[in-house]
Amino acid sequence: LAGPAVRPALRRGSGPLGSAPSPASGAIPSGQPASGSKGSRPPQDDDLVAQQSDHPNDLDAPPGIDDAVRDYLFKMRRFDSPHPSDITLPPQRIPVLHAATDRLGRLERTVGHGFFYLLGFDEAVRVARNYPAVGAFSPQELTLIDELFHADASAYGFMGMKPLNSLAATIPSREVYKVPGMGNYVYQGEPRATWETIRRLLGEDVVLTSGVRGIMKQFHLFLTKASTNGGNLSLASRSLAPPGYSFHGIGDFDVGQRGYGARNFTSAFTATPIFRRLEELGYITLRYPQDNMLGVRFEPWHIKVATA
Repeated sequence: LAGPAVRPALRRGSGPLGSAPSPASGAIPSGQPASGSKGSRPPQDDDLVAQQSDHPNDLDAPPGIDDAVRDYLFKMRRFDSPHPSDITLPPQRIPVLHAATDRLGRLERTVGHGFFYLLGFDEAVRVARNYPAVGAFSPQELTLIDELFHADASAYGFMGMKPLNSLAATIPSREVYKVPGMGNYVYQGEPRATWETIRRLLGEDVVLTSGVRGIMKQFHLFLTKASTNGGNLSLASRSLAPPGYSFHGIGDFDVGQRGYGARNFTSAFTATPIFRRLEELGYITLRYPQDNMLGVRFEPWHIKVATA
């Protein structure tokens, strides 16, 4: 699976992994539902929630801004909508995408949501093979997983760093701490100390909405987002770091306001007492600020741990 034959370079509009419709047509790629279309969708993790109401309809950009930058900001402020230049999987690979996404969902339910956060690729393959309720990954699914992990995500618009370069990366249980009552882990050391300080200062109104996320958890989030949007990898990467690119894999974590639900993953979080208090205390050193040039939507809930 690690050979160069299954690591194609991605180019917009060509290549076996991703393609884009003609910019002139403005058409949605074949097999991709129009924005707002209804249909059966798998249950969504809170990490996947995105609201178009986060951003105004008109781009408020400085006068004289470069057209390419203006176009980029336009797409980022409409991060959850398809755009003509987006990279999508070709139609013939969509069934494999759906199959892999569904299998990861069954795998998470089988091993438990908490343990799934820490599950590595090799163990995931072994568990899937040994549990009929999950079923073994097909060669086509494994090839897709390998390609997506080793592809250069900048080809579909994600410009962030890649802190995890091995598909076989694991998270030893001794290196993480399960936060009581939160269902999430944080890394020992600075991440745990940061979380415990935040909790002590802000009290019970602050919640850990997402902590440590290993390779397979990130895959499930990313593939679910792509699967529910016609295989659109660019759209998925605007809301979720592609597998290997998430700093949740090495230390960062997300926080929210208790009782705020999915709105903790929208810009509405900035209006909460928890966000204002975090800002006052200096914890809001955003990894993905408003109008960043990394190809990632605004994430005011994301706590950047210095050593990560």
